[in-house]
Amino acid sequence: MMQQQKEKYRHDYRATDYTITNIHLDFDLNADITTVTAISTVVLQGKAGTPLVLNGKDLRLINLQIDGKEPTRYRLEEDILIIEELPNTFTLTVKTLIYPKNNTALDGLYLSKKTICTQCEAEGFRHITFYLDRPDVLARFTTRILADKKQYPYLLSNGNLVNFGDTGEGKHWVVWEDPFPKPSYLFALVAGNFDVLQDKFITCSGREVKLEIFVDCGNLERADWAMASLKRAMRWDETRFGFEYDLDIYMIVAVDFFNMGAMENKGLNIFNAKYVLARMDTATDIDYLNIERVIGHEYFHNWTGNRITCRDWFQLSLKEGLTVFRDQEFSSDIGSRVVNRINNVRIMRSEQFAEDASPMAHPIRPDKVIEINNFYTLTVYEKGAEVIRMLHTLLGEEKFQAGMRYYVSRHDGNAVTCEDFLVSMEEAVKIDLTLFRRWYSQSGTPLLTVRDDYNNTLNQYTLYVTQKTLPTLDQPEKKSLHIPLDIELYDVHGAVIPLQYNGVMLNKILNINESIQSFTFDRVPSRPIPSLLRNFSAPVRVDYPYRDKELITLMLFSTNDFSRWDATQSLLSIYVRLNVTLYQTGNSLNLPLHIVDAFRKILSNPGLDPALVAEIIMLPTENEMASWFDCVDPIAIHHVRNVLTIWIANELRDEFLTVYRSNPRGIYRIEHRDIGLRALRNCCLYYLAFGDEKLAVHLITEQYHQADNMTDTLAAIVAATAAQLPCQNQLLTQFDDRWYQDGLVMDKWFKVQATSPAPDVLYKVKTLLNHRSFNLKNPNRVRALIGAFSSNNPAAFHEVNGNGYAFLVEILTDLNIYNPQLSSIMVEPLIRVKRYNLERQKLMYSALEDLKNLENLSGDLFEKVSKALTKV
Repeated sequence: MMQQQKEKYRHDYRATDYTITNIHLDFDLNADITTVTAISTVVLQGKAGTPLVLNGKDLRLINLQIDGKEPTRYRLEEDILIIEELPNTFTLTVKTLIYPKNNTALDGLYLSKKTICTQCEAEGFRHITFYLDRPDVLARFTTRILADKKQYPYLLSNGNLVNFGDTGEGKHWVVWEDPFPKPSYLFALVAGNFDVLQDKFITCSGREVKLEIFVDCGNLERADWAMASLKRAMRWDETRFGFEYDLDIYMIVAVDFFNMGAMENKGLNIFNAKYVLARMDTATDIDYLNIERVIGHEYFHNWTGNRITCRDWFQLSLKEGLTVFRDQEFSSDIGSRVVNRINNVRIMRSEQFAEDASPMAHPIRPDKVIEINNFYTLTVYEKGAEVIRMLHTLLGEEKFQAGMRYYVSRHDGNAVTCEDFLVSMEEAVKIDLTLFRRWYSQSGTPLLTVRDDYNNTLNQYTLYVTQKTLPTLDQPEKKSLHIPLDIELYDVHGAVIPLQYNGVMLNKILNINESIQSFTFDRVPSRPIPSLLRNFSAPVRVDYPYRDKELITLMLFSTNDFSRWDATQSLLSIYVRLNVTLYQTGNSLNLPLHIVDAFRKILSNPGLDPALVAEIIMLPTENEMASWFDCVDPIAIHHVRNVLTIWIANELRDEFLTVYRSNPRGIYRIEHRDIGLRALRNCCLYYLAFGDEKLAVHLITEQYHQADNMTDTLAAIVAATAAQLPCQNQLLTQFDDRWYQDGLVMDKWFKVQATSPAPDVLYKVKTLLNHRSFNLKNPNRVRALIGAFSSNNPAAFHEVNGNGYAFLVEILTDLNIYNPQLSSIMVEPLIRVKRYNLERQKLMYSALEDLKNLENLSGDLFEKVSKALTKV
């Protein structure tokens, strides 16, 4: 049954009565049972006589000493150890037993295949020993590891290796010392047998840093890209931000069983193997770019997260929002800025906006939570990055960097808050961010309603802007925000009209900071076409009554490539919404030829980046289309998207075939131009799959068999499955026979089948649970099959018979027991109840009630289920 869980509040934060300045950890390591001895220097910083309260979970306490003696007064309660009658400064020795092999939650010290590793963010360290497991307790860690030399030849931890040796009994030991104080969540340990890729990096000050990437034996040739990405990230951080690496060694370890993408532990990053391993025949272009992005993200945490960390977990966006912004800039600086921006905005509009409208809506700096693991949201990460980006837009690069330098010099080595970051920016560049602060405390997605007026006599053009944020479950009342609105004006021929008033040239960034505002421009020779929210200058929705011709003008002539794509989305949204209504009322669909004509002009424009062309002409996903509706009808959206795809495929058949054949496959290179050409070519193949069947089967099977890279191989399978071509089963079988022993490659195969439009897709997904390559305890497999079905196949998951909901409940029932964190992630599609009609809502509430009644419902799942069942 659902248990009453206590909420934690940001305003209840209190500094701990004790701190720990140094800790020596001694591990006698074994997969079945590990002995941990923790010797800490503890210092009172509160009122004398206050008990010391230590966190601990799933631990067996063997020995406890204060200055070498057993304490006279202590007690064990649920998940805490309380010790009383303590001196002001003392040495605390805690000896515990833990059981890595039994730790299926992948939190703390656990077994990933044959590798022992840790995951301590957010509260995993309490699964290792009793400790002040909170981010504002910063200690210097020394770690000694003893283990079987044959089974675990590599013993790794944070910092620098300072000593090692053999016991003479088949065991060996190492000692690692981290010179930088850190919170317990950044502790890491890895023990296993690996292939190791070694390199070095010379920092801007001339220091040599040893680089090592540890991968499963046999995977060494798949680590080169990760190493190259790491070196690019290190150089970029020096060049763009002035941040130099500070240890003598930087290590990355790839493991198979990992709940997250990666973890930035100081000097020893532990990665999901998905974001390390790549070879042209096993990884797609997207995989390569994601590896580069995540490698960069975790490295950038060295300064924005490690050297300066969070005071408490309510401040999580302090490190994550800022570091996501930094990794986005890294990817944009070394790759395609427009494609990266488009991909960021896709996530915001289709997923984060949906989160804003869900029961889990919260500000980027939340005020309350039940389970800290539920802080790891798109709002904290992606919207947090957009808030940093707005600040960068308002300040400009030079002032933003000045603020960053001041922030680091002031807070290096400290655990701080989002407020500390904002104050640093204010003091460094002399700006008042009082109104801007509301982005940190207010949830929801603002709506900008924009209307205009043109005075033909005065040649004046006026924009009227109102902002409104709808109430959310956590906040019924909303205030006005500071929203930077990036605009440009065009005439009907696509020429830019300068922004000016009274002879003064105006900034393209309009500062929207009131509920109602107007902006007037003069010397406007004719009624203009406004380009609004260029580069997605704020995480908001915009309502402006564009006419089709205006949007097509922006598609074809905008000086901003993002605006070209964005105008396409706006044009498509008009006809998708119209056609969904027509479908629901039993009428014939409206298929406007001017959209096809615009696509034809985009395809034939030699001056456009092929990657941008591919983004423009590929229809949005069903989830992206769903974001255009207040009440989502997944079946209608699926039907409309399918009809539009077939229609475009037939209307532009010759153009798609010409582009496909005029861009033959060449030598595989991970360079922007080549990636763009592959994206465009495979976009054309996708459309061709929905045209002449004979031609489609020929092109797809030819590409599959001739492809020398996973990008083209997978594109062929995706196209065949999406169009339900007769060759799909043969290609899927051949793929399975070749790759079934490689889990990461098979994840792509699972996802293709989980997102199939076939009417029996749910039956197929259930069958694949017993596939030789599937493992319900591996988070990557679960996300690839079950997550792809529930999140990326909305028409199937939301079938009105409710079978999709019942299936997810079955899976979550199992995950709740052995991996609560993963269960909380997987429940997301089920808790967004109010986006759907009453019939579906009834079925979804029933499924949530089934989860509510589970015995021993985890706190992770409890929080989301309970909020989803709150009917207000």
